[in-house]
Amino acid sequence: MNLAWSPKASLVAAAFCAALIGTPAPVRAQGVTVALIPNGLSVSPGAEFDLYIQCTQAGSAFNGFDAVIGYDPAALTFIQLSPVSLQEGSYMKEACGSTFHIFRAGADTDTITDVLLCNGLSLPGPGQLYRLHFRASSTPQATAVRFLPGLQFYNAGLYVNPVHSTNAVIGIGMPAPVAVDDPLPARIALRAAPNPGRGNLLLAIAADRSGRQGLVVRDLQGRAVRRLGGGWFAAGTRTVAWDGRDDTGTRLPAGVYFVTLDVAGWTVTRRIALLP
Repeated sequence: MNLAWSPKASLVAAAFCAALIGTPAPVRAQGVTVALIPNGLSVSPGAEFDLYIQCTQAGSAFNGFDAVIGYDPAALTFIQLSPVSLQEGSYMKEACGSTFHIFRAGADTDTITDVLLCNGLSLPGPGQLYRLHFRASSTPQATAVRFLPGLQFYNAGLYVNPVHSTNAVIGIGMPAPVAVDDPLPARIALRAAPNPGRGNLLLAIAADRSGRQGLVVRDLQGRAVRRLGGGWFAAGTRTVAWDGRDDTGTRLPAGVYFVTLDVAGWTVTRRIALLP
């Protein structure tokens, strides 16, 4: 008998026990509900503290996510943990012990991709997904840490929608306000269609600033397999076609791949599933 624990088995057992005692099983929310916590945090000037990306309630199952986190570098300094795997949340790391994890720290954004690599395993929530470590400035002020465009959850290569998100406000040397009206960092976006697809995918790019752009397809091991349409581009939108082949022109095998868009140092990553 296999007695190994899994989140899925735990959920099934809870529903079965509830049925035995006549209590209805918990109702899951539709989609994924996620928050940056603690919200309304007050810290001393110069203090270091953690924020967590938290799936706050049971909902639609997922096995991976992309997130872009924005903050004001005049108020907060991001401190990357070493090894970077320490930033992965317990809910992701303990689910199966094997993840595909990409983290990129920018001037005022952090880009995260974290995917479970255990076949057939998905998580319903709630649980801790990620840890972000900051140092507060020495100047008393109110600031915010936000989910930027690019927040997306997946299950077996398919989008999980809707995604409901809540940002965090922080008071440095002062009580945390209810809301903060500070400027958002630059915004870039990347979409792929059809996804999943059998090649001949169209990648839609949007950027609110001019600069050098790079578009790279990577496999599950993080190796670059195809470089698409790099160069200098003006702010705006454009599309790039990808035929599902690598840099040598060889058709890539079916599976999951990651496309990363870099715009003047800002990055966003999208998960793509190639069908046979």
